Amino acid sequence: MTLTSSRSGSRSGRRPARSAPSARWRSRKVQGWLYAAPTAVIVGVLFVAPLALVVWMSLNRWPLLGQATFNAPENYLKIADNPLFIDALLFTLKYTAITTVLLSAVALGLALLVQERRPGVGFFRTAFFLPGAVGFAAAGLLFYGMLNNDFGPIDPMLQALGITDEPVKWIGTPNMALFSTITLVLWRFAGFNMLILLTGLQAIPTEVYEAARSDGANRWQVFTQITLPLLRPTLALMLILSITGSLLAFDQFFVFTNGGPDNSTVSMVMVVYRDAFFRFDLGGAAALSVVLLVALVGLNTLMMRRLR
Repeated sequence: MTLTSSRSGSRSGRRPARSAPSARWRSRKVQGWLYAAPTAVIVGVLFVAPLALVVWMSLNRWPLLGQATFNAPENYLKIADNPLFIDALLFTLKYTAITTVLLSAVALGLALLVQERRPGVGFFRTAFFLPGAVGFAAAGLLFYGMLNNDFGPIDPMLQALGITDEPVKWIGTPNMALFSTITLVLWRFAGFNMLILLTGLQAIPTEVYEAARSDGANRWQVFTQITLPLLRPTLALMLILSITGSLLAFDQFFVFTNGGPDNSTVSMVMVVYRDAFFRFDLGGAAALSVVLLVALVGLNTLMMRRLR
């Protein structure tokens, strides 16, 4: 009887020790769900639900007024028949390639310029980043006012300096409209991308540079053999942001050029906008949005694998 009671007592004494960690784990699990619940609700309401609605719209003939009717996959099949689709696709790819290369080069140059601490470097960092605080629509209106041939100040200044004899058609020809838009994007985003690259540059240990200099490495060798390889994760982030933003470009073309001249600066998102709010083909616009989203996710996944 004594032996049995002692064994049962020892067993009963071990049970709280086993259940206590389990109870704490369950409590922490509940707390984790509670902490994640607000974010999950926001993501579900603002992202998952609209995404599901867009996918469902793409499978239906969805008029602006009236009853939707299921017509899959008609909306996807007629994308190629859109008169602006091919031109907008080629223009968006061209704009993305040029903007990404120039923006990366300018941002990296600015980051290297203000990398080291020296007198006045804080002023230049702030000055380079300040355009990033301007809204894109406001920046488009600002450039439109500056480059307008009727009342803009740029043409009179160039003529006064003897650089040009007549007003420049900044948005009057396809090439000049593209050039002006890329200039706007560089002015708006170069400082922001500079800040991203500057964060990556400052994360590189100074001992690595000191060891390379002590081994006799010159500036170019230090840049190509140390800076660029160690900056690869930051460059990958910047490239993904730049390419994604370029493929989804809308504000600069809608406000600055309005897709002109002769639809030469119509981007893919502008095609979605025109299909939805000018042609009132919400199902076709949703199908094009889904195709653009899938292509964007695939491209970003490929880039992450290549740059990892």
